Amino acid sequence: MTPSGDSNNDGPAPRTIHEERSLSPMRKTIARRLHESYTSAVHVTVSRSVAVTQLVAVAAEAEDVSLTDYLICALSETLTRHPEFNATFEDGAHRLYEEHNVGVAVDIEAGLVTPVIPDVGRKTVEEVATVRHQLTERMNAGEYTMDDFRGGTITISNLGVLGVDSFTPVINPPEVAIVGIGRITDRLRKEGSESVEQKALTLDLSFDHRVVDGADAARFLETLSEEISSY
Repeated sequence: MTPSGDSNNDGPAPRTIHEERSLSPMRKTIARRLHESYTSAVHVTVSRSVAVTQLVAVAAEAEDVSLTDYLICALSETLTRHPEFNATFEDGAHRLYEEHNVGVAVDIEAGLVTPVIPDVGRKTVEEVATVRHQLTERMNAGEYTMDDFRGGTITISNLGVLGVDSFTPVINPPEVAIVGIGRITDRLRKEGSESVEQKALTLDLSFDHRVVDGADAARFLETLSEEISSY
């Protein structure tokens, strides 16, 4: 059956350019780093849902401290028990570090950047919040330097604040791992014969399979879940 209208289907479909955009220097750097990540690391992502009812309540009571700040501190505690993830891999060497220098993904107009909060393990959650706020303000104002992005040992990216349930975060080379945070949702959990409503979010851990295995990642997420639930 011949469809109505123009029946001349010879040749490719027309493709009219609406606009052509050149990549900004920042976008070019992001593209280069992402390409480097996927060509140099063996990416695997594992996910786990974790209850955060108590943590949400604690964060709501805290002054100038967000849920993200608590998650960063929980990540640092987890790294103490799983130091192989607080690491880089380059030149054939898996280097584990004493300091927990956590890169925090920040969405600015020029693109996604990851300034580093140094030595989180030696900071209180209030100090982490202060440093993170200062870094975010500098990023948005364009008042950052390359030193703000150097020295990271692991990265955390929270897309839950943008309504994302779960995603596959990309490792920031030469780091070994990155933790993605999904949005908070309500779920029902069986406790005996009753169903109890609780808040939960999804943790997505991408790791370099060349240096750590899936079982290591599963244990890492189990510990991180425990640390989050301890608040």
